[in-house]
Amino acid sequence: MNTMTGYFNFVRLDREKCKGCVNCIKKCPTEAIRVRQGKAEIIEQKCIDCGECIRACPNKAKYVETDSTALLQEYKYRIALPSPSLYGQFRDPINPVRLLTALRDLGFDDAFEVAVGAEVVAAETKRLFQTGKLQGPVISSACPAVVRLIQVRFPELTSRILPLAPPSEVAAHLARYLKARELGIPEQEIGIFYLTPCSAKVTSIKAPVGGIPSFIDGAFSIQQLYPRLSHLVKQVKGVQHPGGYSRASGLGIGFGISGGEQAAVGLENQLVADGIASVIDVLEELEMGHLDGIDYIEARACSGGCVGGILNVVNGHVARARLDKIIREQNRSSLPLHERFPELDRLDYKVPRIHVEPRPMVYLDSNINGAMAKMTAAEKILKKLPGLDCGACGAPNCKALAEDIVLGKAEETNCIFILRERIMTLGMKVYNLAGIKPLTLSLEDLEKEGEE
Repeated sequence: MNTMTGYFNFVRLDREKCKGCVNCIKKCPTEAIRVRQGKAEIIEQKCIDCGECIRACPNKAKYVETDSTALLQEYKYRIALPSPSLYGQFRDPINPVRLLTALRDLGFDDAFEVAVGAEVVAAETKRLFQTGKLQGPVISSACPAVVRLIQVRFPELTSRILPLAPPSEVAAHLARYLKARELGIPEQEIGIFYLTPCSAKVTSIKAPVGGIPSFIDGAFSIQQLYPRLSHLVKQVKGVQHPGGYSRASGLGIGFGISGGEQAAVGLENQLVADGIASVIDVLEELEMGHLDGIDYIEARACSGGCVGGILNVVNGHVARARLDKIIREQNRSSLPLHERFPELDRLDYKVPRIHVEPRPMVYLDSNINGAMAKMTAAEKILKKLPGLDCGACGAPNCKALAEDIVLGKAEETNCIFILRERIMTLGMKVYNLAGIKPLTLSLEDLEKEGEE
């Protein structure tokens, strides 16, 4: 289990490729990037690992750090957790059984579908609403980038986050518990590995929030495993691995697309937002108290949902079309959850609870008086700046530059407009000085000196 504390980000910068183009600073939703001395810098305290900077970078200077497959060798028994978005990555829509079989052939001993964890979370969410233990508006906890966005930009809304562990963690929790008892081996000998479509889920595993450790031991990107996996999927066409079967229905697999969670939870008054800009708009509305009629908010940082994650292989729209077909086929043949998964009733399974706190942020000073003084100074500096928010200074906007100046991380001349004014002023001074005739020299003397 992972219990790392502090701020850790798994979006990395390749300094050799970075050209200091400032595209990333304009796209970051939490103002977590600066360009200084021609290179981008990530402020770990503010970064939510949403991956928007990776999408924006034309030089491919940013990437996601995931685990090496060598980590598999540290465990006696290895279980893969395929994300619902993984089903939509293959050219021919596949039966989930084929994918689970291919994962075993890839080197895992077993596979447990995150889609099953999604159904468990959806069922518990609906139950909590029906029993009056949840009152809306409640924000889904499924997208770790959204959870971190709320911690950083909307701290007053953390109490609105669904107090249930996300589907991937529930799937890992169930997989380890059930397999340890089935095989009669210690839980620590079982490694759980998530096949992730996005960077934020890597961070949620390595540096979990919510007051509980992650039940996942490692994360591999879908891009990382796809070449071998796609080959193996073709080989098992029409063949079922001994013991291989899928327990996920279309409702669980639907968590991979925008609107899928809404369908699974099945409440009357729900709202769906996908794409980080749309999510911010909705959270601002919620913060202002404009969403009183909404019970549940499904929010996904990636456009289209998890199929739009940066660690997928195919275009999100294409993946959604493929996933839609699989969802329809699974829904035709799926039994109710308790019939597909009778262990839940026998175990009296309880979904792990989380409690998300605002991320402690020290923007200007840890001392309140110092912070107020610096805020006042930043406001004075801001009035001098042009207010164009062009990003040429290396900060995302003029307000951020003013704060950086107060913190000693930038100078007023980082602003090209102020720099131009000062150069012009200096130029005029030089010009005026050039026109001053020394009292001890005549004009003829100056001309002679010029000729020499």
